[in-house]
Amino acid sequence: MRATLKRYSFQAMGSPCEIQLYDESRVNAKQIVRKLAAEVQRLERKYSRFTADSFLADINASAGHKLGIKIDKETRALFDHALSCFEQSGGLFDVTAGVLNRIWDFRNAQVPSTTEIAALLPRIGFNRLSWRGSRLLLPQGMEIDFGGIVKEYAADAAARLGRDLGVKHGLVNLGGDFAVIGPQPDGESWTIGVANPQGQDSLMARIDLQQGGIASSGDYERSFINDGVRYSHILNPKTGWPCQGLRAVSVAANLCTVAGSMATIAMLKSEVDGLDYLKESSLPFVAMSADGQVHGAQLKESAGAED
Repeated sequence: MRATLKRYSFQAMGSPCEIQLYDESRVNAKQIVRKLAAEVQRLERKYSRFTADSFLADINASAGHKLGIKIDKETRALFDHALSCFEQSGGLFDVTAGVLNRIWDFRNAQVPSTTEIAALLPRIGFNRLSWRGSRLLLPQGMEIDFGGIVKEYAADAAARLGRDLGVKHGLVNLGGDFAVIGPQPDGESWTIGVANPQGQDSLMARIDLQQGGIASSGDYERSFINDGVRYSHILNPKTGWPCQGLRAVSVAANLCTVAGSMATIAMLKSEVDGLDYLKESSLPFVAMSADGQVHGAQLKESAGAED
């Protein structure tokens, strides 16, 4: 019996998600997908900043406590990755910048005052965290937000579980962040379309992938224009103001987690520095600058791309 492609959709992390895999049995495929979706939902429950009973909520509630809070190995690995991103970005990628979400209202297009922003800046800074063994000591008034990491980490976790369950050909898509479980059965790559920020029904590029992951970052999903100024939801932790660099970035790497971090760091930098950073990485990427020009490397059928 020949394995055929099965597709299953579900909702997680505020995004439409899909898992594709090749299997001879629809029943077996559905059982596997349930386990992969459950793994994604486990991570959402553990690290959501929108629920009061998540472990992340416990971490943030520990701010200012002298004894801190005990951190498990999985969460410590996320903190280690966050530290690497913080150092690699010169402090621009900072998981303690989530406090800025309190004053930036992208739903109602409200711009906070300079006074409001200035009041929160002293409560940001990954280098202010300290550890006592496996216990994290989070300073008073500070918060952790894994929003820039956890969806990509969940895609990798689902792909890893899929391999453990015997999947040899599959694709995990969590709201546009992808992790690949091997090539397609005929050895062909998975072709992943990168959305065009300027048109919902068009693609900026297509990227072929046989392993690893692709992640995207951009200002097109949550941004607003106020008095003729465009405000991105990607905030600079040093200034408290939205970044004014690239409009969108997608990166392919050995892991979706790595791809997502690189895409976000490029968005946090100035347009020129962001493009230089991507080019120096030698990884496949596609990016759109403020003028709508598409830049990229190792792209497939991407009109207007530059190598």
